[in-house]
Amino acid sequence: MTTATTSRGERRVSPVFVGILAVTAVTGWATWTGFAEQPGVAVFLFVTAAWIVSLCLHEYAHARTALHSGDVSVGEKGYLTLNPLKYTHALLSIVLPVVFVIMGGIGLPGGAVFIERGRIRGRWRHSLISAAGPLTNVLFAAVCTAPFWLHALDGVPRDFRYALAFLALLQVTAAILNFLPVPGLDGYGVIEPWLSYGVKRQVEPFAPFGLLFVFALLWVPSVNIAFFDAIDAILRGLDAIDAILRGLGVDDFSQACGRELYRFWRETPQLCTISS
Repeated sequence: MTTATTSRGERRVSPVFVGILAVTAVTGWATWTGFAEQPGVAVFLFVTAAWIVSLCLHEYAHARTALHSGDVSVGEKGYLTLNPLKYTHALLSIVLPVVFVIMGGIGLPGGAVFIERGRIRGRWRHSLISAAGPLTNVLFAAVCTAPFWLHALDGVPRDFRYALAFLALLQVTAAILNFLPVPGLDGYGVIEPWLSYGVKRQVEPFAPFGLLFVFALLWVPSVNIAFFDAIDAILRGLDAIDAILRGLGVDDFSQACGRELYRFWRETPQLCTISS
């Protein structure tokens, strides 16, 4: 990769991101200690704040990889500050994914930072820039599920364990959806550099609608059920692979209870409130 330089101000972490981290830490503590009068509210705030943190890191990974591939403009645009307000499509990058988590419990991939592709040479670099974001979601999922695959659940409070399981599920769904070869998503960005010019010209008009197409498709009940069945099958199958992938193999019960606690405005099933 090429060597790229940016000013210190362009790399300074935004107070907005620090604030989101603070909310994550405080609500995570409240979930861990049971401090909140309504555990579901603490879980909701913790998972939502942590989800926004992961979205910021996702976009940062795209920008940082682009910087070292030759696009120094990402610093001038504020993409290296982790400030979600600097994204090209704040609505698609942050608001829509958060709304979709609240409504459907799926980690919907967001909009992207704008990369000046003309500054970058080499198809592998273009593919790596697109892959960097969803790979960050995979890493985030591995970190969230560390207590599970390290068999270190002793002493981890029930609600916090459920919250981590649900947060990991969001990361897995976001990574899988993002890697779909649909125009406008990162999966298509990975393969696009290797397509012919004619194919790219034909697909280009549909790119702005790729994310909306996935959004609409997941509202079809049969598609939604099939998608989650596939996710469950993948998660169960990971038990036979290496330790890193096993980190994604959280049990179905913890995922389901995490989702139910997150929706604090609904009555939590009694089974999820029994100490385990």
